[in-house]
Amino acid sequence: MIISVNWLKKFTNIDVTIDELATLIGSRLVEIEEVIDLGKKYQGIIVSKVVECEKLEGSDHLNVTKIDDGGRAVDVERDENGLVQVVCGAPNVRAGMLVAWLPPNSTVPESFNDKEPFVLGARKLRGVMSNGMLASAKELDLFEDHTGILEVDADAAPGSDFAEVYELNDYLLDIENKSLTHRPDTFGIVGFAREVAAIQGNAFHTPDWLNQLQPHLDVQDAIEAPSVTIDDPALSDRYQAIILNGASGAAQSPIHIQSYLARVGVRPINAIVDVTNYLMMLTGQPLHAFDYDKVIAVAGGRADIHVRAGHDKETLELLDGRTIELTSEDIVIASGDTAIGLAGAMGGASTLIDNNTKNIILESATFNLYNLRATQMRHGIFSEAITRFTKGQPAELTAPVLAEAARLMGEYADAQVVTNVAEAYPGEKNPQQIVLSTKTINDTLGSKFMSADVIDTLHNVEFSTELVDDFTVKTVAPYWRADIHIAEDIIEEVGRLNGFDTIEPTLPLRDFTAVHPAEFDTLRAQIRKSLVRAGANEVLTYSFVHGEVLKKAGQDVENSYRITNSISPDLQYYRQTLTPSLLGLIYANVKQGYDQFAIFEVNKTHPKQHGLTDENVPEEVDMIALTVTSKKVKNGSAYYDAKKMLDYLGVSLGLDLHYSPIDADPNYAVSAPFEYRRAALVTDRKTDTFIGIVGEYKKSVSRAFKLPEHTAGFEIGTLALYQAVTKLTSDYMPLSRYPGTERDICFQVNQSINYGDIVACAEAVLQDSNLETTITPIDIYQAENSNTKNVTIRIKLTAHDRTLTGDEIAVVMQRVVLAAVERLRATIV
Repeated sequence: MIISVNWLKKFTNIDVTIDELATLIGSRLVEIEEVIDLGKKYQGIIVSKVVECEKLEGSDHLNVTKIDDGGRAVDVERDENGLVQVVCGAPNVRAGMLVAWLPPNSTVPESFNDKEPFVLGARKLRGVMSNGMLASAKELDLFEDHTGILEVDADAAPGSDFAEVYELNDYLLDIENKSLTHRPDTFGIVGFAREVAAIQGNAFHTPDWLNQLQPHLDVQDAIEAPSVTIDDPALSDRYQAIILNGASGAAQSPIHIQSYLARVGVRPINAIVDVTNYLMMLTGQPLHAFDYDKVIAVAGGRADIHVRAGHDKETLELLDGRTIELTSEDIVIASGDTAIGLAGAMGGASTLIDNNTKNIILESATFNLYNLRATQMRHGIFSEAITRFTKGQPAELTAPVLAEAARLMGEYADAQVVTNVAEAYPGEKNPQQIVLSTKTINDTLGSKFMSADVIDTLHNVEFSTELVDDFTVKTVAPYWRADIHIAEDIIEEVGRLNGFDTIEPTLPLRDFTAVHPAEFDTLRAQIRKSLVRAGANEVLTYSFVHGEVLKKAGQDVENSYRITNSISPDLQYYRQTLTPSLLGLIYANVKQGYDQFAIFEVNKTHPKQHGLTDENVPEEVDMIALTVTSKKVKNGSAYYDAKKMLDYLGVSLGLDLHYSPIDADPNYAVSAPFEYRRAALVTDRKTDTFIGIVGEYKKSVSRAFKLPEHTAGFEIGTLALYQAVTKLTSDYMPLSRYPGTERDICFQVNQSINYGDIVACAEAVLQDSNLETTITPIDIYQAENSNTKNVTIRIKLTAHDRTLTGDEIAVVMQRVVLAAVERLRATIV
């Protein structure tokens, strides 16, 4: 954003040097990326009067002029009357006009920043001496107009300094405006000037016309006003419109208006458009003008304006020639049923102001900033208008700006207001009072402000402030400060305007004893270390996701909180679980050549079914998710890779995890991505605490995320793990001094019997053996079209008081076999 210092000076005194001003603004308002000295390029340019103008003999377009520069230029050839001869090829040059003359040895402003600037001299053209040049607006680097030389429209005497006449001895501040997103008032010159006044310690007074929130319009030959309807109050707080007739679409605004627009980056077009842009840059309130006759033609002869949501698949041709497809999240201006403009972003081509325009509808409105942010990103529109609308312009501002626009259009384009204001205003708000003590302010800032200091500071930025008692103030923020809600906002304002750097730093008087981390945080750190030791890589993803990510994972978008002010169209919803975020990373990493890896995340989720907190914000749920994948062809199921990592985590925490089959799809958010037939519910056996789910993903999920076939994972509750760990009692058992022994058994069972059933059967026998036992899966094999499968397990037996004999081992194994045969109808292979 570019700010003109001379434009600021029209509203406040600036009593410091440009360097001091830049430093002050940088420390108390916003960062300045660059200070541009605009006046350098206009040095030596002289306002001159064309006294004589005659055709150059032998040329069809050149003219020989003699100009009066008031005798200001030195070392230049003059005639007996003191006039200077200049050859000019512009079609509009004539005797009597005031022009901008660039004398010999001056630099053409358009080339000022080139590697080799164009320095003028005195030379002959067609045998006639020409001294310097008479410049066009383009050559003066004011704006894009090269159709003729610039005609000076100011009341200036020959010999006047051109830069002084048009206030071009200016400095431009290139502002980094991202930090002002919450301050729509500073996106206008008046609002920025108010801040500049205050940080210098001066009071600011808003121009009278801008303070008239119910301005009077001088209506000529009143006709029926257009009807205005806001179909959904959530889309717009206020919409106003008036009709003006007799406007000249070919009229041009004064050069000083065009100059100020151009220097802050806005291209002058014609008087009507320039007025809307000028007031937008001045106040921060965008305006838009429609060709009235085209608007009523669209609606079949009626001026019936609607602010509504776009229809899916509806199309609109914009002013830039593009035809866009609308969605229900766009806001449109419609004439009758037909969209004629993309609200807050760009007008439609069907109602364009052109040289034939005589009657216009002038719009002044506010629109839902969150819808417009999505519109901005979706359609790639980054105009000055939508930049301001997405900051949240106050509804109160529309009326005074509309009235001033009507006045200026009457002055510059001969437009007359012929209707009263048509208005819809569903978003009217009452101001909020904030009461706080100077003690609270000083305790927060570490300052020593008196009540009078606080009142003066806030009065400087036009807050309505008064004393409640000697140590308490009551303040009401002006309507343009929608960012002020609580006492801390006022405290920040007082500190910022007076300068945080002016507060005397003092060491805090508090205990510096180190704080022990909470047990829950310690557990999370332990979980991270365990999973990293297991070979996984930790990732950190956004808590916000796109709705399509939720759908790909099989989750219902309606069960997620929608973010109304999302930082990106890709981050519109709170996630319900962590797994979709991890799955979204798999394909990208596989593409980069990582064939086999595991990633995990320890973070928070915000599922809607958990409701809101006492502070009316989504409840947070701590979760842990892991996904393991391999692009390489591997034997066995991916389920066991994920289970192995979860087992490792469980053992490191002292848990004994038990896996239960799932009989039907649970239809929960956490289980939605998992194929229930190839997944298990996880419980800690020692404390009977449910932990979460582990398994492979549904085919639909794998296709949507382009997952390798060998992919599985788990998602478990961090709080559930914590509760299980805190319930544990010590079951420490020293390592046996005697060697253990291992035996493999292969059971042939019906295909309906799962691995867990076999393990449960074996464990039931082994728990009565008074031995330390572990069971490990070795192999599961099922022949094609067979109704049986072979499951091989490895049993390890260890005694703590002796070395087991072969007979003892045989007895234990026989008991396991008999139990499997009896309970599972297994056959030993």
